[in-house]
Amino acid sequence: MFGLELSFIWAGIIAFAVITYVVLDGFDLGVGILFPLARDEAERDQMMNSVAPVWDGNETWLVLGGGGLFAVFPLAYAVVMPALYIPIIVMLLALIFRGVAFEYRWRTVRWKRIWDHAFFGGSLAAAMMQGFALGRLVQGIEMSGRAAAAGPFDWITPFSVLTAIAVPVGYALLGATWLNLKLVGRVQAHMRGLAKPLSVATLAFLGLVSVFTPFLNAEYWTRWFTFPAAAYSYVVPLLVLLAAARLWIGLTRGDELWPFLMSLSLFVLAFVGIGISFYPMMVPPHLTIVEAAAPDDSLKFALVGTLVLVPIILAYTAYAYWVFRGKINPDEGYH
Repeated sequence: MFGLELSFIWAGIIAFAVITYVVLDGFDLGVGILFPLARDEAERDQMMNSVAPVWDGNETWLVLGGGGLFAVFPLAYAVVMPALYIPIIVMLLALIFRGVAFEYRWRTVRWKRIWDHAFFGGSLAAAMMQGFALGRLVQGIEMSGRAAAAGPFDWITPFSVLTAIAVPVGYALLGATWLNLKLVGRVQAHMRGLAKPLSVATLAFLGLVSVFTPFLNAEYWTRWFTFPAAAYSYVVPLLVLLAAARLWIGLTRGDELWPFLMSLSLFVLAFVGIGISFYPMMVPPHLTIVEAAAPDDSLKFALVGTLVLVPIILAYTAYAYWVFRGKINPDEGYH
């Protein structure tokens, strides 16, 4: 029984790491996706300066989620990696290329536009690959024995293409509301204006994904449309509508903090919806949390270190955001 509890504790830790990565790194990927829409070099400089102090720390959670999956759910890792090898590798390369662009665009004049394109391309590619991986995982990964029964390009499906478009649009909304929070003047007004159509597009994609998801798996349909389970599931779309309404009101009023918080809420609620559909599966349609977990001794050993490590990560992340709170000075920045 204790082993069963440990596996679910670890599933919660992995889920926490993943959603924390999505909401934190999502907005700085969104800033990169919005880069081509900046009106001039000064706007691009301010946009990059807004995320420069925190972007690399945000990606810590990706390492924790991926490393944790390998350590405590090795069977899930062994199934997911071969099935999603190409999008995961492309995502990692895009994140590396984007990180290099952070440094190099400030060190050159002649090639600055090239690194601007690299920053945009790396951000967009990383977001799209995350969308492809999400779509394929939600659809499910068939297994043959203890391995994935998937070809190298089976991650490309109509549904995964939909999610590969939806994720960058959602990240762009996060980026726009973050820039509305952190910047001033004409660039702030510009980003607030972009956030309105992006919020509509994000909700539209969220609706489309929600409509198609129950048809992918009979278990999903049961969770969302069969009572009494459906009574709990319907709370999520209700909260999504409330968050969307508050987001729109905030953008219309010219609020700064609330639009960003509500954008984050949409992602958290979408993640909760996926969790409701998945539970207790680790890799749909067949691999459960208990089946995918490592032996109890491994779970206990890893949990001790994690209980020390996660509070430290949370503390320095919170400290970084506290130190760099407030508005970005247009005349100062990352050099």
